[in-house]
Amino acid sequence: MTQIVDTLNGIIWSDALVYLCLITGLYFSLKMKFFQVRHIKDMVKLLFKGSDSEKGVSSFQAFALSVSGRVGTGNIAGVATAIAMGGPGALFWMWAIAFLGAGSAYVESALAQVYKVEKDGEYRGGPAYYIEKGLGMKWYAITFAVATVVAMGFFLPGVQSNSIAAGINNAFGVSPYVTASILVLLLGVIIFGGVKRIGKAAEIIVPFMAIGYILVALIIIIVNITKLPEVIALVFKSAFALEPALAGIIGMAISWGVKRGIYSNEAGQGTGPQAAAAAEVSHPAKQGLVQAFSVYIDTLFVCSATGFMILITGMYNIVNPDGGFLVENMPGVAIGPAYTQKAVETLFPSFGSAFVAIALFFFAFTTLMAYYYIAETNVAYLINKGNNKVLINALRVALLASIFYGAIRTAELAWGLGDIGVGLMAWLNIIAIILLRKPAFDTLKDYEEQVSQGKDPVFDPVKLGIKNADFWLKYNAKKTN
Repeated sequence: MTQIVDTLNGIIWSDALVYLCLITGLYFSLKMKFFQVRHIKDMVKLLFKGSDSEKGVSSFQAFALSVSGRVGTGNIAGVATAIAMGGPGALFWMWAIAFLGAGSAYVESALAQVYKVEKDGEYRGGPAYYIEKGLGMKWYAITFAVATVVAMGFFLPGVQSNSIAAGINNAFGVSPYVTASILVLLLGVIIFGGVKRIGKAAEIIVPFMAIGYILVALIIIIVNITKLPEVIALVFKSAFALEPALAGIIGMAISWGVKRGIYSNEAGQGTGPQAAAAAEVSHPAKQGLVQAFSVYIDTLFVCSATGFMILITGMYNIVNPDGGFLVENMPGVAIGPAYTQKAVETLFPSFGSAFVAIALFFFAFTTLMAYYYIAETNVAYLINKGNNKVLINALRVALLASIFYGAIRTAELAWGLGDIGVGLMAWLNIIAIILLRKPAFDTLKDYEEQVSQGKDPVFDPVKLGIKNADFWLKYNAKKTN
């Protein structure tokens, strides 16, 4: 099984996908004149504007739901894996894909708002919807929806539950079977409550967990502040093959940095748009900007916190592709959350392992909530009409079973299946958003023009010549009546 998974990953995660992600993000950023720098102020301001409704969630709830999907195992175990396989330079390439990926995040999230629908009393949207409505390619939309249900419902949950179980076992010696049972019970209560309950839970948990984790990282960095310039220099030198001992793995640094960066921040993967579509906003650009900001929160803050903790304390190994290790500071320690646990333990010996395990639990738990919501959105798309309660409940049971199984299987297999899920979605979605770039660019231009005129931007697809934005035609008609 592991051999088959590795072969598939070698095909899906070839250099072609790595460079497609980087080049697409760069192209979008250039075309939108690096809006991710120009509109930082708007991103923060829009984050706290608006409120939820009976049909949709607030901008902040959609942001929290999106961040809950982004901030997960990738921020702790994923960063450790990137450093172990690609060296310190991988952290730079995680930053690069985050900065450029903000462009992809804006495009996909704005498109999700443009082509969203109202279904069963809730807003739904995402790649399947904008592929069908924007490109007129139903078969392509169905392919993405099926790939997403498989990835989010079956492949990816195991990565999160496996890391939770490993972290809890390392810290407290609790059996993975016990952890799996508790996870299934807690998550079942939330997901059977529907999207509104998911949004409310994410709104409370996400800020709490992210702030607490970053504060501990800052304490560790401040205590080791004299080493910080050396660590930053090592990251940059390793990223460009200027560190002699690591020059031979420059390709691994780029590949693992981008791979784990996308796994963590999900820019371009097609997951963020699902949450973005659920937001109650007056203009697609508003949520596009908010979702672009969520990429920063994930990688530039949380992933950087993990990376600096690991590097500044020296709690890492670097694998030699030809066998053995290029750097072996921790003999016998498995790649994964243990790197971060050991880093925190350098300052908090009796607290570090438990803290990381608890942080990992909250990070991965909220990610599992987001996975369920994304899978449900795509099941709703595939069903299209009629009562979908039976299939939705079947999805819930299947996802909970996947979580239980993932917690007790090997980490290698869990991550391998997760990478297949991420890669398939990324290929399908990135090609779609490249083809649909014009409506997304037009939303940003329209937003900027209205702001420059002192208006609170309101979206009119007719004015922009965007077709099949049926929701907005009805929405605007109701506003004028």
